Amino acid sequence: MTFHLIMEYAAFFVGYRYYVYLKKAYPDAISGPNRLSIILGAALGAFLGSRIMGFLEHPQWPDSAQMWLALLNAKTIMGGLFGGLLGVELLKKIIGEKHSSGDLFTLPLVLGIFVGRVGCAFAGLDEFTYGKPTDLPWGLDFGDGLFRHPIMVYELLFLILLFLLLYKQWRRKTWENGRLFQVFMLAYFGFRFGIEFLKPNSFFVFGLSSIQWLCVLCWGYYTKTITKGIRYAYQSLHLL
Repeated sequence: MTFHLIMEYAAFFVGYRYYVYLKKAYPDAISGPNRLSIILGAALGAFLGSRIMGFLEHPQWPDSAQMWLALLNAKTIMGGLFGGLLGVELLKKIIGEKHSSGDLFTLPLVLGIFVGRVGCAFAGLDEFTYGKPTDLPWGLDFGDGLFRHPIMVYELLFLILLFLLLYKQWRRKTWENGRLFQVFMLAYFGFRFGIEFLKPNSFFVFGLSSIQWLCVLCWGYYTKTITKGIRYAYQSLHLL
């Protein structure tokens, strides 16, 4: 078992244990059965979304058993996050759950992604998380003799900062229910939109990669949240 695979399992374990801790430490407005249904919806949506986006990163119709296996193994956290979001919203409509459900998952998700990215940092060229060649002094050689942008290191630093900011808001409880998860999604997808320009992508639609188009879709999904944020910032400036 490779170190990267071990860290993938560790990411699920650590994220889940932190979720269990938060659920016990803080009141949850959603009942146990409904929360379980939401988790199942998130898992199914994440599975499908991660595979679909994994294929769309490098779309190529498989013509052999080996390529079919590679297709089934292709996955990306971005598709998992957005697919999980859609899966949750669909299940909530089916069971009639009205409460926002994402805040309880937010910090465990950030922690889990962080642990998984540590594994990516040691995967080298086997994991498509490295960047384009660079002359910058912090460029790293991942095994092909070229010094590249250490994309996973950039993301690890971003995730540390994001976790600290979101954790501070979680403890304060000043945001309306559901806002913490929305801010996480907008921030993480915004970061990934920018960092994609440093990756050696080979498939583009109107100059953007598949992941970047997914980021745009995510921003569109949260249009109301963005509008509220802009309005709040505008009002705050006028109060200064």
